[in-house]
Amino acid sequence: MPKRAVYPGMFDPVHNGHLDLIERSLRIFDEVIVAVVGNPSKSQLFTATERMEMIDEATTGHQNFRIVAFDGLTIDLVTRERADCIVRGIRAVSDFEYEFQMALMNQRLNDRIQTIFMTPAEQYTYISSRLIKEVFALGGRVHGLVPDMVEARLREKVG
Repeated sequence: MPKRAVYPGMFDPVHNGHLDLIERSLRIFDEVIVAVVGNPSKSQLFTATERMEMIDEATTGHQNFRIVAFDGLTIDLVTRERADCIVRGIRAVSDFEYEFQMALMNQRLNDRIQTIFMTPAEQYTYISSRLIKEVFALGGRVHGLVPDMVEARLREKVG
């Protein structure tokens, strides 16, 4: 039976660390579903549709890969998609503490689903979508940290 994983996140915007984890997940799983959080409690710069478009454009040519939007519990989406695993990225110890708690809660909600923690490539360990937006808004360069089309969309949104 094929192994399917869900990689959930805000992706606001998608950056090269996210793309690194998607590519490496595709080497491990038969199918990867990137799940874009639709209506989280925190505000986003890009709509769910815009985020999905950017991920789609940045991953052109990848096989066994889908992008979906979702609201609600990740574990419910994973169950609906008949996935075996949740992929989560960890950059630092502070990420681990939060992700560890989430993994344990998800395990309690459905003990059939496993969570795998992956670290991004070394050159992306310090970046986050929040930091990308902050640096860009203050006039800093994000070239090489996001795909060119994401940088162009940031320019359109932030000015």
